[in-house]
Amino acid sequence: MIRDSATPVAGASGGVRLLLRLEGLAVFLVALALYRQTEYGWGLFALCFLAPDLSFLGYLAGDRVGAIAYNTAHSYLGAVIALSASAYLAAPPLFAAGLIWCAHIGFDRALGYGLKYAAGFGHTHLGRIGRRAGTTSSPTTDAAT
Repeated sequence: MIRDSATPVAGASGGVRLLLRLEGLAVFLVALALYRQTEYGWGLFALCFLAPDLSFLGYLAGDRVGAIAYNTAHSYLGAVIALSASAYLAAPPLFAAGLIWCAHIGFDRALGYGLKYAAGFGHTHLGRIGRRAGTTSSPTTDAAT
């Protein structure tokens, strides 16, 4: 069966959801510990920590574009590429950026914010978020509220 990308998908629940959130917390804590070992200060960390959230602006162009923008900025893929490139290029600033990026993603995941589906911001791979998180609803009923 092929699922329409706009159809809400039930995310992780129960023990699996808890495990994924604990993994996010672990990534956040390890990234903080490693960042502490760098020569960069906490001011830079604080300044850059919320930078991936600029991807929310993608939602101004609609749910599909917003989900793509958000997922691009909140996937570990880009952060791991930055970390790997820092080793290959011997670029400490890229290493610091990768750690901050991982810390941000881990923090978000620990709070329950997952990668987004095109059905809307509240539909994530970690389950529904928002004030209607405990309900089952369709995109049309969500749009009406």
